[in-house]
Amino acid sequence: MTPTLFSCQNIELNLYRYPKKQESNLQAWDAGDEHLIKHLKESQQQPVVTAVINDSFGALQCALTRLDPQWPMVVETDAKTSQLGAQQNLAINELSGEQIQTVNSRAPLADNIELVLMKLPKNLSYFGYQLQRLSQVLPQGTNVFIAAKAKSINQALLQFIQQNLGPASASLTWKKTRVIHCVSDGNTRKMPAPVSWNIDELGLTISNYTNVFAANKLDIGARIMLDNMPQGEYHSIIDLGCGNGVLGLRAAQLYPQAEIHFVDDSEMAVASAEMNFNNNNLTNKAVFHWDDCLTHLTDVKPDLVLCNPPFHQGEAITDHIAWQMFLDAYKALSSGGVLHVVGNRHLAYHVKLKRIFKNCHTVASNGKFVILQAIKQ
Repeated sequence: MTPTLFSCQNIELNLYRYPKKQESNLQAWDAGDEHLIKHLKESQQQPVVTAVINDSFGALQCALTRLDPQWPMVVETDAKTSQLGAQQNLAINELSGEQIQTVNSRAPLADNIELVLMKLPKNLSYFGYQLQRLSQVLPQGTNVFIAAKAKSINQALLQFIQQNLGPASASLTWKKTRVIHCVSDGNTRKMPAPVSWNIDELGLTISNYTNVFAANKLDIGARIMLDNMPQGEYHSIIDLGCGNGVLGLRAAQLYPQAEIHFVDDSEMAVASAEMNFNNNNLTNKAVFHWDDCLTHLTDVKPDLVLCNPPFHQGEAITDHIAWQMFLDAYKALSSGGVLHVVGNRHLAYHVKLKRIFKNCHTVASNGKFVILQAIKQ
């Protein structure tokens, strides 16, 4: 766990990524957070109802609360780790969160927002969706400030923002970041429908909300996993890091008596998985969990965990999520239970799995991916 001292414009905070115990050297904020706070202080911004969007672990929420304990905020996030991380950091810094309303990226936004502070997300389609959401509620003339790496900002991005919310311009570079200033034009944009596509050979129709990995096709890691599902009888199955739920849907087809739990850090992923389960007329009992790995699923004892781990968190490339998934799966699995994992060859997941489970064997592989299986003794 790496505490980092956020020190900007005479604001000092101790910030951690979430979970606090994770084994990574990544810090819980970046120069974009600092740039936004610098801008607010220099412009002498007064506390107004502020939408805070894509605040990774609560740096912006903590900073605004430190500036004024009554600063009213509406915080939008799709990531459970972001929500839990903000709560954690507010508590660590002895800051109240009573003035903060948190919503996921599909819930209605408040219609009294007077200012927006935003971090540019990695997924451009999701960014467009967020701008379109804001266009539903922001009055003409509302200021929106978006922090991003300077290298990510170009004329095409500014035009994209204008198309979806209002005219935009970018500040000078500071610490390799820039702040985009957009002024809402007051015009309401139509929200996009979920993207749908078929996996004909499995008889499945898949629909995705905008912030879900592999939004309009089957990713190649999932493909090899679907071709090599585990043999046996299983009664309680977790699709861990479920995305749109395709592995859990296939498990429901193969093991019709099993209870399937779909778990993801992304609320949009969990909602996509639930939509797909219902739309494909599957008869299993299914439960859907917006959670940080298996943090809160302490009452589930699966005999099979299916896992296609991410190796990034936002912009950061990291293996700590895979570590946590494997450790959580080991703790949760019943004796003799199976963890069935797909990953890029170069990630060397077999090393981690042998350390945790004391066993691991290769089920299948191709030039890029490998499927590994570990059994809880």
